Amino acid sequence: TAKVHFDATNREDGRRLIYGGHVISMARALSFNGLANAQMIVGLNGGAHANPCFSGDTVRAWSEVLDKAETDAPGVGLVRLRLAATKGGTPFELKGEDGKYRPEVLLDLDYWALMPT
Repeated sequence: TAKVHFDATNREDGRRLIYGGHVISMARALSFNGLANAQMIVGLNGGAHANPCFSGDTVRAWSEVLDKAETDAPGVGLVRLRLAATKGGTPFELKGEDGKYRPEVLLDLDYWALMPT
């Protein structure tokens, strides 16, 4: 892990940078309402750590179902999810009119997970 993640003196502004994997874990835990049966992540389609998260930021997160698919395995299907996390701002708006991520957007992740049918 880079020193800026645990030693605030290594950043010019003195703020402690939060590791991106921690943001993913928090976002997934916060956005799991209705997805309690979703199993392991089996495919990553793409994503972005759009902006940095710093110590003291309040993280908000949600998931959006993008697609679903059947599998050959009995009783198991796939669900394609978009996981988003922000540190404030307007909920559910990730990009501005210019197509760029808004400054409060931390994470935008597109993935597939197994789901019992």
